[in-house]
Amino acid sequence: MNSTKTIGIIGGGQLGQMMAISAIYMGHKVITLDPVADCPASRVSEVIVAPYSDVEALRQLAERCDVLTYEFENVDADALDAVITDGQLPQGTDLLRISQNRIFEKDFLTNKAGVTVSPYRVVTSSLDLEHLDLSKTYVLKTATGGYDGHGQVVIRSRADLEVANKLANATECVLEEFVNFDLEISVIVSGNGRDVTVFPVQENIHRNNILSKTIVPARISDDLSAKAQAMAIKIAEQLNLSGTLCVEMFVAGDEILVNEIAPRPHNSGHYSIEACDFSQFDTHILGVLGQPLPAIKLHAPAVMLNVLGQHIEQARSYVAENPSAHLHLYGKIEAKHNRKMGHVTVLGEEAESVEEFWNIN
Repeated sequence: MNSTKTIGIIGGGQLGQMMAISAIYMGHKVITLDPVADCPASRVSEVIVAPYSDVEALRQLAERCDVLTYEFENVDADALDAVITDGQLPQGTDLLRISQNRIFEKDFLTNKAGVTVSPYRVVTSSLDLEHLDLSKTYVLKTATGGYDGHGQVVIRSRADLEVANKLANATECVLEEFVNFDLEISVIVSGNGRDVTVFPVQENIHRNNILSKTIVPARISDDLSAKAQAMAIKIAEQLNLSGTLCVEMFVAGDEILVNEIAPRPHNSGHYSIEACDFSQFDTHILGVLGQPLPAIKLHAPAVMLNVLGQHIEQARSYVAENPSAHLHLYGKIEAKHNRKMGHVTVLGEEAESVEEFWNIN
């Protein structure tokens, strides 16, 4: 029998909440560290209320827990290194550092994992943006920080270039050529330090740089699906992955390009709670505990719709009319515009035709 562990989760948002629920179902105890006392994870775990960079609070968490994990990548890796004991953070801080910095990430993906990424170059000042061919479209992204479209400038014109120059002079960036892709996909993969297990390929539709809808399985050929899963496994194996990782990709014709990696369960994998025999949160907990991992089975095609602050009433109405849909609300106190408040999962062959909440007035 596996003994009960105390798992410390850094971050008490919806991902931390759903990790904690999986851990509790398996009989483990959870302590979360989060700056906000009534964060979503507070409904299912004890919370140490402190900033993520608070070394003393992290030390307290480390001393009270057998294993540590994190729900997002904006955690201070140096602070973690100062408090963890050997093997206490199975994901390690190297993975954190790679995923916190787009320059490190691109270098790892191309030179270590050997996967294809979209053409890019490192930008250290506006001088690196001189002589850009403005017949092409580019995306300038800050090397660190930035999420859901923040810390990015799309360059299509001289006016855009002026905005980009200011960003480039303020911080290190990565300049990517805009990929004319057919669709965006992602692959969830989990590891236990020895073996990996992979989820079906997910097709993702974004609105305003925020994930709106995920369709599983992705509407691509079996060959492309196999190629995408193989790339995700290759990355996971290169990392000796423990826990769950999401690999975001573009499909362009017969080519698959890796966009970025997220070293944790991911918004696009939420469908797995109902649609798979094990969720991305289950395999994350099993993985960080070093336990055997199951092969993943998809019970039925699925679609996941994000519920943002402006969509809560539409989501409630939709579920009232479609009682077989699964509504998850994260328990966030304030419903802000474009803030992720929950999601809805619908199963069945007709799932992909379900309208996003953006399209429902």
